[in-house]
Amino acid sequence: MPVTGDCHARVAGFSVTVMVDLAEIRRAMLALPEVEAGEAEDSLTFSVRGKGLSWPYLARATPRGRRAPVPGVLAVRCRLERKELLLEAAPEVFLDDDHYRGYPAVLVRLEAIGTAELSDLLQDAWRLVAPKSLVKRAEG
Repeated sequence: MPVTGDCHARVAGFSVTVMVDLAEIRRAMLALPEVEAGEAEDSLTFSVRGKGLSWPYLARATPRGRRAPVPGVLAVRCRLERKELLLEAAPEVFLDDDHYRGYPAVLVRLEAIGTAELSDLLQDAWRLVAPKSLVKRAEG
């Protein structure tokens, strides 16, 4: 059963409150062929063959400043068309910034997204990044 409101994820070393069942998402992602997860049990960082599916969002406090992790926000790979739809349909959940504008990844507010929606978004990221032969084999 999903834990909501007081479930904690590690995003770029920060413990943040999220609205998703981390264990369920990790199980679903690690069941996909060749997916690797971040080291921490509560990490939402995933990749396939070295290509990122999701990673911590890093932002600059000043235009030329160093990028620093933004707690509670995750970058997830997606097609640009889907990104635009997500941003328009749910601006309380999804966001963009100058660095990510035109890049095939959407920024996700973890306290505003449910387990099923995030899991679907991450699985779509896998389909987008994984080699087509691997996707075909996995999906039969």
